[in-house]
Amino acid sequence: MKTIQGVLWDNDGVLVNTEQLFYESNRDLLLPYGIDLTPKQFFDWFLDNNYGAWHVLLGQGHAIELVERLRAERTVLFAQRLRQAPGLAMPGIGQVLAALRPHVAMGVVTSAYAQHFQISHAATGMLQHFDFVLTREMYGESKPAPDGYQLGLQRLGLAAADCVAVEDSPRGLRAARAAGLECIIVRNHMNREHAFDDAFCVVESSAELGAVLASFVPGMAPAHPLPPRKLEAFL
Repeated sequence: MKTIQGVLWDNDGVLVNTEQLFYESNRDLLLPYGIDLTPKQFFDWFLDNNYGAWHVLLGQGHAIELVERLRAERTVLFAQRLRQAPGLAMPGIGQVLAALRPHVAMGVVTSAYAQHFQISHAATGMLQHFDFVLTREMYGESKPAPDGYQLGLQRLGLAAADCVAVEDSPRGLRAARAAGLECIIVRNHMNREHAFDDAFCVVESSAELGAVLASFVPGMAPAHPLPPRKLEAFL
């Protein structure tokens, strides 16, 4: 049975329900230019890969200056929508963090910039559970590169074999695996159709996630135990 001393967490789509807002911010900015960004395109271009939708604008002959202006406008629009959104915390995730905190070290490795991260957590109460947060400005290449997770392991002072990552995107999974981490994937409406073949396991809820993580910590009882056969299916 695997045991762990540390957990590294993705943010958007795992801790906070922000990916739909980011999708809508991109879609609404691109629509005046004849680009109707679909949820499938968003998943493929932003969550599976890391090239966004700017290549479509450039392919239409628009100048790079337009891309830079829209990128800046997106930063402002997304921040506004985060401030306006009620209850961004993923259901049940606060209880999972609180149960784990006395037993393991934890950090956040996110592709979000500090401004958006701070807004999204203004009212979640989660940050008390983490030893550190690494936002996009704080490490080299973004996911799927392993840079963020490698720095996270250094900050934890632990080997990859003694930790797990929690993610919801294919590029986040590839980043974690490239850093030597086992990775648990949490299902949400954005990633429902993706297979995640390289994940340690795929869970459907915070309760399942908490039970799997608790099984890695000797002597820790999950807040919401799963039936033994269901837990065995993950392990």
